[in-house]
Amino acid sequence: MPASTPIARNKTAAMTRVLDVVPRGYHRYISGTVPVAKAEALAQKFHARYGIGCTPAQRLTRKSKAVANAVLVMYWPEMADRVEWLLLATDGSGLDGEALRMIDASPRLTWLGYELVRHPARGRATWTWRRTKDEMAELHALVAFQASQRHYAALAETLGRISRQPGFHGVRAQSWSLLQEARRRGYPGELPQLFFVQKVCHGERLMLPASR
Repeated sequence: MPASTPIARNKTAAMTRVLDVVPRGYHRYISGTVPVAKAEALAQKFHARYGIGCTPAQRLTRKSKAVANAVLVMYWPEMADRVEWLLLATDGSGLDGEALRMIDASPRLTWLGYELVRHPARGRATWTWRRTKDEMAELHALVAFQASQRHYAALAETLGRISRQPGFHGVRAQSWSLLQEARRRGYPGELPQLFFVQKVCHGERLMLPASR
């Protein structure tokens, strides 16, 4: 099987992939941005060094030798000038040259404008994304201002934008609180529907040369 790594064209696909791999032990990370012209070379470099395109069987072999496994999550929208990337790794050797952080360390992992947190679900803690405290403070202030001034058309646009942000559990709970805030402050319009994130493809495949 040729080596490859997914390219996420939207935030939901990129953020979903993070939630899929973190529970499997990928709890160290480093992130950055790169110009589109250099993004493919970056992925090839990470594969040559850390095997980001390894097959499941190859990853088991690396794990048996106490070598870290790694995945590269790339947010690469169409027509973008830059690519946001996140390298996630398991415990093990081989990434000593990278300044990796732990995802549960303070400050929390924040990527694409959202922070990664745990929340209780069915008696256990699972990972989700939520907006940062600063963004929530700004949104609460905006909702309060638009409602107090009875700028209901503008408030409807704000609530619509809030409802269209990725519907992960943490984000959706925050969105619900913002919608209820608007209602408490007298917004008379219909509240937008909040959607759950459906299972999505991690992205189209970027083929990688065989690692040495």
